[in-house]
Amino acid sequence: MNTFRLIVIASLLGWGLGAAPARAAEAAACPATLQHQFPRLQDEKPQSLCQYAGKVLLVVNTASYCGFTPQYQGLEALHARYKDRGLVVLGFPSNDFEQEGGDNKQIADFCENTYGVKFPMFSKSSVRGAQANAFYKQLALATGRQPLWNFHKYLIARSGKVLASYTSLTTPEDTALLRDIERELSAK
Repeated sequence: MNTFRLIVIASLLGWGLGAAPARAAEAAACPATLQHQFPRLQDEKPQSLCQYAGKVLLVVNTASYCGFTPQYQGLEALHARYKDRGLVVLGFPSNDFEQEGGDNKQIADFCENTYGVKFPMFSKSSVRGAQANAFYKQLALATGRQPLWNFHKYLIARSGKVLASYTSLTTPEDTALLRDIERELSAK
């Protein structure tokens, strides 16, 4: 077989020249905390959290029918205000507290139409207890605290280190939360 045919076959089989080293380098650049994949809320296409490596992350479990649901507005404002400096808010809808009954499309429509949410949101999943998704189990282990209710927040440094946990009572406008975010955005 000639060299051209081998290259074509290799590329069709995913053996692209340098593909394995590129994937290995990507995994090395992605902290273990972010080595998870979740379907995107809007279209359920798989998304790697590694795409947020090097960013400061505020991770929030959400629900559409909760007294804290208006925090969506503050979270979107926070995301818009700091995204150019490296903050990304990540939303994880959950029905763990029986306040998120909709399917992914209904949740996505509600978030966009009611609060103009543009920050990344992922498909509905469990965030506490034995059924919690692997990312949330990791967050709870790192902080010693699983979500007590909807709109619980975790702050993750650019390095991937889980820094802090905030209850639902901590609003996106909270001065201590803003101070912590500012400090992480200023750190290099």
